[in-house]
Amino acid sequence: MTRKRIDANQAEIVKLFRDLGASVLILSEMGKGCPDLAIGFAGKNALVEIKDGKKPPSARKLTNDEAVFFRDWLGFACIIKDATDAIDLINRMRGSHFAT
Repeated sequence: MTRKRIDANQAEIVKLFRDLGASVLILSEMGKGCPDLAIGFAGKNALVEIKDGKKPPSARKLTNDEAVFFRDWLGFACIIKDATDAIDLINRMRGSHFAT
């Protein structure tokens, strides 16, 4: 199995989620298109793929396996590229109309 590359901002995003009170399960070693993190907050769950927002858009594209995962996954999954995206996700999860 090919080792999945971890984006440079993953540790920063994980710390931020935890500082905001979220549970974080790191899934990045799973490979095969599985998102990098499972986030739990306010009784809700989200799968999170981290992309480095400092890289050009062409370098943030989903891999083929990731694209298949996002296409086929029936639950909530999103892409986070920076701290603003992470905070926005937590705020959405805090709300009563979180789309799963």
